[in-house]
Amino acid sequence: MKLKRTWIALAALALLPMLQACSQGSAGSVEFVQPKDGATVGQAVNVVMAAHGIKIHKAGDLIEGTGHHHIIIDGSFVTKGDVVANDATHKHFGKGQTKTVLHLMPGDHTLTLQLADGHHQSYGKSMSQTITVHVK
Repeated sequence: MKLKRTWIALAALALLPMLQACSQGSAGSVEFVQPKDGATVGQAVNVVMAAHGIKIHKAGDLIEGTGHHHIIIDGSFVTKGDVVANDATHKHFGKGQTKTVLHLMPGDHTLTLQLADGHHQSYGKSMSQTITVHVK
């Protein structure tokens, strides 16, 4: 009996980090696979986006554990729960795209990758990544 309780206690300890992550709403992360932070690029910038711990799905469907990418040019992450704007500096990838080509003017630019749900509501800073690129 004592051995059984020990195994149960060990199993509970092993699961504790996963349970804590779930309770904190940790859904994963996003990243720019390409370009890398600090890269020098041409005016046509090939972008590859990735998400970890969450599935990419098209906009319109509100399905838990899914979302789609947005790129914000020369701006910051969108506050959790706010709808991502739809304008020239907020690019939406509502079909579930993970690749695109951005056309940027020469100079330094920040690119913020922001994941949002099927209704374009941001998952916030924890599901964003900002990089800087130099366009020649």
